[in-house]
Amino acid sequence: MVNVNKFQDIADILRRDVLKMTTAAGSGHPTSCLSSAEIISVLFFNKMKYDVKNPFNPDNDEFILSKGHAAPILYSALYRSGCINENLNTLRKLNSPLEGHPMPRSLDWIKIATGSLGQGLSIGIGMALAERFQKRKYRTYVLLGDSEMTEGSIYEALQLASYYKLNNLCAIIDVNRLGQRGETMVGHNVSTYKKRFSSFGWETAVIDGHNPNQIINALDSARKSKKPFVIIAKTLKGKGVSFLENKEGWHGKALDKEQLKKALNEIPNPNFPKIKIQKPKKINFKSKNFKLKQTEYKKGEEIATRNAYGNALANLASANSKIIAIDAEVSNSTRAEFVKEKTPKQFVEAFIAEQNMVGMALGLSVKGFNVFASSFAAFLSRAHDQIRMSAISIANLTFCGSHAGVSIGEDGASQMGIEDIALFRSLPNSIVFYPSDAVSAGKLTILSSKLKGIKYIRTTRSKTPVIYNNDEKFKLGDFKILKKSQQDKAVIVGAGITLHEALKAYKVLKNKGVNTSVVDLYCVKPFDSKKFIKFVKKHGNKVIVVEDHRPEGGMGEMISHELLNTGIKIKTLSVNEVPHSGKKDELLKKYGLNFEGIVKVVDKF
Repeated sequence: MVNVNKFQDIADILRRDVLKMTTAAGSGHPTSCLSSAEIISVLFFNKMKYDVKNPFNPDNDEFILSKGHAAPILYSALYRSGCINENLNTLRKLNSPLEGHPMPRSLDWIKIATGSLGQGLSIGIGMALAERFQKRKYRTYVLLGDSEMTEGSIYEALQLASYYKLNNLCAIIDVNRLGQRGETMVGHNVSTYKKRFSSFGWETAVIDGHNPNQIINALDSARKSKKPFVIIAKTLKGKGVSFLENKEGWHGKALDKEQLKKALNEIPNPNFPKIKIQKPKKINFKSKNFKLKQTEYKKGEEIATRNAYGNALANLASANSKIIAIDAEVSNSTRAEFVKEKTPKQFVEAFIAEQNMVGMALGLSVKGFNVFASSFAAFLSRAHDQIRMSAISIANLTFCGSHAGVSIGEDGASQMGIEDIALFRSLPNSIVFYPSDAVSAGKLTILSSKLKGIKYIRTTRSKTPVIYNNDEKFKLGDFKILKKSQQDKAVIVGAGITLHEALKAYKVLKNKGVNTSVVDLYCVKPFDSKKFIKFVKKHGNKVIVVEDHRPEGGMGEMISHELLNTGIKIKTLSVNEVPHSGKKDELLKKYGLNFEGIVKVVDKF
């Protein structure tokens, strides 16, 4: 244990590091770092327990820099604690792991990407829940900026942390008064933050964020609390440098060399004290694994793919204790409730707060859980940024969007997910599955549990006939050819509800003497374009894509891109307007997605 007075020395050393590295970079957010120097000093060199040689030690205390623009001071703390040995003056350089905002791909000590504000606390909830599930003893600390306290996702997280009584979670607000363009909404009125957090059931402590002794005492109180705890630290942006301290106009600006020299003359330059970081106590946790049982279905019976998803997920959870289902209070519709019925300890209710749900799912996943998060496909779009940041974090997460397309019927446009494929297709290294029957839905859910990256399973509300045998195999990047002949006029491509309309159209056309092929595009991304192009050229050299989705970013647009310069003609049937309420069959007909619409296009193609 180091003398309390030494924490000020460490804070000043961190400040000096930050100023030097941002000046060397020519950019960055030094003033946002300077306000949090004492907080970081006490956390990393006194209160947090972690194995400096092993960033993946599951018992390490976790730290989330929600105010990700303060990355330089995090890098300095990691360097000074012996966790990394990178040259700090390579900050923001192309080949440096010290990126402008924290990124997991660059440093093993960075578990999640931050920089899109308002998301750290949700991720912290996921990590805190993971500690409960694994019966470990680590604590999760989240450093928040006061500007991001206006984000709605923060308040989604506040209420859920209290609901789950997460006393292993500690938030720290760096209340430095100034945002990017001036004073924040609350400024230095710390009592407002106290009232807000208290009203959500958190225990609070208001402190001078530049007083190491007060920081230590507050963190000690947090460890003893039976509630989630917040430290509201009143600080000064640019602390320690007279021409920066509490001054507007310096956000996101690095000092030039002359300004740096002047600033360093004002900050003490002590020797770094010898400190031994306390290692965490090792807790043995073993996940339970059993033989996976799969639900079997009869050909021809009508079952909604959402039901098959629920069955498969419940089977996975029963076989593996690392499987976690999380849902935004629609589990009786997404069928994630099947997990709650079989293995209730592996189900997390996130309530109607999709942004927080995604953040929680990310936090759980980086702590080793295989997470499936579900809601209506339409409502996942509300959490687009959280999903995007999960992809940037190189997370392994599966999302399931139910009630996709106009085929949900009478509920109307607000409930219809018709942009979701575009959302997930646009993410880096994402996988998009679109099952059409119960067998494919079950198999693709199981496949998702084995794959890395962001996976999306699109399910439908309506019942559809089972078309595959239970032993059918589904491979990543492939598609199924359900109908074909040597005299095909065109290839009809469908998925989900439209595949069944394509099969109906096939029969009508065949009775008229017109042969077509029918393809089940169960895997929208990745897509084996070479195999597809080769098949189409032998079967009419024409493609008709039918999708219960908007044309932008959907299956048709994807295939059109792949068919460029091939000579293959393509037409896409999709939802081209704001849909209306109505019965499933009425809506499919109205928007030209039913078998009659397909037949008309084939006749004219």
